[in-house]
Amino acid sequence: MAQMNMIQAINSAMDVAMERDENVCVFGEDVGFYGGVFRATAGLQKKYGKRRAFDTPINEGGIIGVAVGMAAYGLKPVAEIQFADYIYPGLDQLVSEAARLRYRSAGEFTAPIVVRSPFGGGIFGGQTHSQSPESMFTHVSGIKTVIPSTPYDAKGLLIAAIEDPDPVVFFEPKRIYNGPFDGRYQEIVQPWSRHPASEVPEGHYVIPLGKAATVREGSDVTVLCYGTMVHVALGVVEREGYDAEVIDLRTLLPLDIEAIVASVKKTGRCLILHEATKTSGFGAELSALVQEHCFHHLEAPIVRVTGYDTPYPHSLEWAYFPGPIRLGEALKRVMED
Repeated sequence: MAQMNMIQAINSAMDVAMERDENVCVFGEDVGFYGGVFRATAGLQKKYGKRRAFDTPINEGGIIGVAVGMAAYGLKPVAEIQFADYIYPGLDQLVSEAARLRYRSAGEFTAPIVVRSPFGGGIFGGQTHSQSPESMFTHVSGIKTVIPSTPYDAKGLLIAAIEDPDPVVFFEPKRIYNGPFDGRYQEIVQPWSRHPASEVPEGHYVIPLGKAATVREGSDVTVLCYGTMVHVALGVVEREGYDAEVIDLRTLLPLDIEAIVASVKKTGRCLILHEATKTSGFGAELSALVQEHCFHHLEAPIVRVTGYDTPYPHSLEWAYFPGPIRLGEALKRVMED
């Protein structure tokens, strides 16, 4: 075991995967020599050479298009899109090619592609470096969507994604790259060195895709969340004193519906928390699923706490985030209904 933050855990995952399988290749903008804008690929080119860890032009469509061709050839590409905001030029390659390759070829070809990308706000990156587009990919059959919340999960999930025979979009919450928030303050107040999830095995392990984690057990209300919002939820429910059960979804598609249903049937209440905008956000799908499976067990309406339906506000991003005040008010509302 070693102490790692999320960046180090992600780097370790790629290192382990590349060492175990010579078909694994890592590439993207500034990924090779420089080691990535967040240093997630630092040292990989030096260790594995320029043929397996290399830089690309600033062309997201080209990056993902090349990944599709490499996968069809038998390689296992891990492509980095420098920020999730820039993934849209490669959307056609992901949706029309990667997601459909297995089916349109009747299983003759597969697309074992991982597209990694930092997502979400928290670093004052403005409108073009802070978006949360995860719901867009959960709508596409054939693509798996993964979002870790801890270093331990990040490494295990990323190795599982690399070893998966189908395309995976792997969103990394950059707000907690170096450590978690406790949900009450903007600054990091609990370093990873004192966080249980910072204990990460140095070797190979996997966390199966499609399995949620119950990070806090409770009986009052179920809080469904992922990524940075897991830490926000934990901080707020502890502060407010609710016996809340906090479920870290980890994988949005495939979704662990069984874990969600079991928790909501136990608590009778459900609050959904995510950073992305509310309209057509992933919380809408979660709300519909909970209503369909748990209607007769619900004791209060389902509540969503999300980002606002506005363009991402650079100077007001901390007001945009679902934070302690809005989450606390929502918890009070769902408990009193």
